[in-house]
Amino acid sequence: MKKRIAKLVSLLIVSMVIITGCSSSNKSSIINESTSTANGEVFRIGISQLAEHPALDDARRGFEDGLKELGVNAEIDYQNAQGDIPTSLTIAQKFAKDQMDLIYAIATPAAQSAKQATRDIPILFSAVTDPVKAEIVQDWENVGGNVTGTSDKAPVETQLKMFKEIDPSIETIGILYNTNEANSEVQIEEVKALAPNEGLEIVTVGVNNINDLPQAIDSLFKKVDALYCLTDNMIASSVELVTKKLNDYKMVSVSAEESQVGGGILITNGLSYYELGKQTAKMAKEILVDGKDISSIPVGLAEKTVTTVNEKTLKALGLDENLQIFKDAIKVGN
Repeated sequence: MKKRIAKLVSLLIVSMVIITGCSSSNKSSIINESTSTANGEVFRIGISQLAEHPALDDARRGFEDGLKELGVNAEIDYQNAQGDIPTSLTIAQKFAKDQMDLIYAIATPAAQSAKQATRDIPILFSAVTDPVKAEIVQDWENVGGNVTGTSDKAPVETQLKMFKEIDPSIETIGILYNTNEANSEVQIEEVKALAPNEGLEIVTVGVNNINDLPQAIDSLFKKVDALYCLTDNMIASSVELVTKKLNDYKMVSVSAEESQVGGGILITNGLSYYELGKQTAKMAKEILVDGKDISSIPVGLAEKTVTTVNEKTLKALGLDENLQIFKDAIKVGN
């Protein structure tokens, strides 16, 4: 009888462990179970993503797909901070405690948190506009530590030229941004420096809470002729709201990156976050498989850009679809 009870208790404990594992918030997956690196080693990679929206999701998918294509055998622990910076630090600290082989941090706050959490584990970032000003690396070429990655710095001058190509009467450009995001401040400085060369004036409105966004949009749109969308995480996560307001105001918009065009912004000549993620995966292979010192790998810029237009938005605004800028673009959102 005692043996039978002991057996039942053992089964109950095993069942509880299984249930607890299934209810965990961690999302782990194995990449390339059927392939192996030179020594057959499985690398443990922690992915820390600041928030959920298409650009950051694409950077993660590109990284994971890139690892597969390169034959890197990896166990992925994916964590999302849901836009909360203290949570991103907690995630990074957990990865450091778990002694991951590599951390992939997506967006500036996630990268800053990872750097704060460890000086020993290699850290790769993506979706960071200026890693030097964000104090993530020492220099673009000589990173000076255990952190490097890929920047989402946009071809701003090319994008600003698009406004006049679409409508020569455009004179004033509006920018919405998150006042708590260092990336956005960096981009605004660059836009303000380049805008006069294109005959454009810039008006900015900052918010620190997503609930203030509708009022900020209405306030800004009454003062400007068109909108320039930064690679700002708060604005990107609210792109549907921004797009609806743009269509209500019949206003032209240019984005710094393509995922926002998929969400309804009119057009961009910008980078693909998916390709940026794949580019970062190459760095991961160099570090984990080839044994390259991370401090010798410079920060990378997007290797290519594409012009993308949202066909549905184009029609909603009643713009001339035969303009060369639209004819040459990849069409999405139809």
